[in-house]
Amino acid sequence: MADIREVLDLERIDRDIFRGPVIKSILQRTFGGQVAGQSLVAATRTVGSTFAVNSLHAYFVGPGRPHIPTVYVVKRIRDGRSFCHRSVEAVQDGRTIFVMQVSFHRKGDTGIEHSDIMRSVPKPEDVVTDTSKMTDTRRLLLREWADWDIRVIDEGDFEHNKYTNSQQLVWFRAKDRLPDNDTFHVCTLAYMSDMTLLSSALVPHPGVEVQEASLDHAMWFMRPFRADEWLLYDQISPSAHAGRALTHGRIFNQAGELVAVVTQEGLTRTLAPGVESVPHTANFDPQSENLD
Repeated sequence: MADIREVLDLERIDRDIFRGPVIKSILQRTFGGQVAGQSLVAATRTVGSTFAVNSLHAYFVGPGRPHIPTVYVVKRIRDGRSFCHRSVEAVQDGRTIFVMQVSFHRKGDTGIEHSDIMRSVPKPEDVVTDTSKMTDTRRLLLREWADWDIRVIDEGDFEHNKYTNSQQLVWFRAKDRLPDNDTFHVCTLAYMSDMTLLSSALVPHPGVEVQEASLDHAMWFMRPFRADEWLLYDQISPSAHAGRALTHGRIFNQAGELVAVVTQEGLTRTLAPGVESVPHTANFDPQSENLD
């Protein structure tokens, strides 16, 4: 897997048009976090330094192919005094595979302050992920994400919310030191946020093979953070029905501050007996039953 600096290093080919590099991958389809992170980079390149990303809303509308570059076309929707808005389309071979709306908020605004608190969980250094309990798909994804330290907390090591059926907690971070640039860390977290979230829907269904793919993705950025420092991804899946699952994640830093919130809906279609699951790469082709 390429270094995240290479993943997020887009080439500007026109004022508001950018091209992402081809990233070597063992997956059949482009990892959705890559498309999301690169789209966010493209949007930030069209906004002044006095603004910071506050939210994004995106849809995966077609499968990405990792062996060809992706072009990102940015539209400047509005430039206001307090907020700016951008629209991004990710295109391969003339076909849109991903669309994103991004909101930017002027830095330095003040207002009320409050936050949810982080669950009591083991420290990341004390968490050891048991790969023997993972499916082949999960082990393959960990190989793809070798530059990231991802530690799933054992279900018996945290207090469960009795009103939430599906819960999963994950410590994660970039293994290497990243640049001292807030925007870079925001774009990196957009990339990271697609890791493990959809799998939280499978917690109540051990051993069930499903066809996974992200359908849409939304994020809100609350406070500054570093993606190369430990972050706790507190994930739940409020509902799964009719081949789709809704997932939700709150991301805390080690100090217990809520830094970001994620909501995602994904395809979780049950596979017929004997059909092999395809590694989740967060690209759904509505025209294809088998996601090829």
